[in-house]
Amino acid sequence: MPERCPLISRALGGAAASAAILLAATACSPVVSIENADVPQWRATALPSDSRAVLEDSGKILNRDRIIQAAASVPAGDYTLTITCDGGGKAFFAVTLAGKELTEAGAACNGSRETATITVPKAGRMEISTSSVDAPLLYAYHLVPAP
Repeated sequence: MPERCPLISRALGGAAASAAILLAATACSPVVSIENADVPQWRATALPSDSRAVLEDSGKILNRDRIIQAAASVPAGDYTLTITCDGGGKAFFAVTLAGKELTEAGAACNGSRETATITVPKAGRMEISTSSVDAPLLYAYHLVPAP
């Protein structure tokens, strides 16, 4: 633009920047809403099942309520908890043994996988609950004996 039209240059520059931001935000948006997502299909690529898993689960968090869907009796020992979530924000995974908290792990809900090592001091009933203040989102985890 010629120097004599600085207001037009600034307006067009601002419009171009707005359009770029809008395009970038659209490109990062999920194609399917969390509410309508196929959890088994998502999990198949996000965190495939592990044949050694002693505890695993996946699902949707649609509100801020804590979800407890998986529990199992596990022997004492060291375990690796692998977690993932998608949809934005962060999810938390609280691990309890016989009703007492062992640990809590968190994951950024951007599709990456995170791991935590958990030492189970004695055999007992383990529960893993999942929660988030950033609902809705998809989550998956599995607990396997440490190598």
